Amino acid sequence: MVYTLICHAQVKPGFEGQMKAKLQEAAAIYKKDRETVDWLVHQDVHDATKFAIVERFENEGSQKYHLENPYWATFNPAVEPWLAKPIEILRFNEL
Repeated sequence: MVYTLICHAQVKPGFEGQMKAKLQEAAAIYKKDRETVDWLVHQDVHDATKFAIVERFENEGSQKYHLENPYWATFNPAVEPWLAKPIEILRFNEL
């Protein structure tokens, strides 16, 4: 069963480019993590300040490898100042 996180992020106006670049960088790194099925990033077609991240893992325990990635420690501190509100994280088991 695939365990999926869907994260909604909204940045303050003016930070769209930085967030886009950071998410693309993160995706390239996180896709290589052990037990990661995929790590996809999206930008809203009508509101460029809104982003969605879809993280797909083999199972819920697979997040361990994602959180142990050294890049994780640098990601949140980089993007937090750009955020208009906290990132919303939804958790799902694929049917």
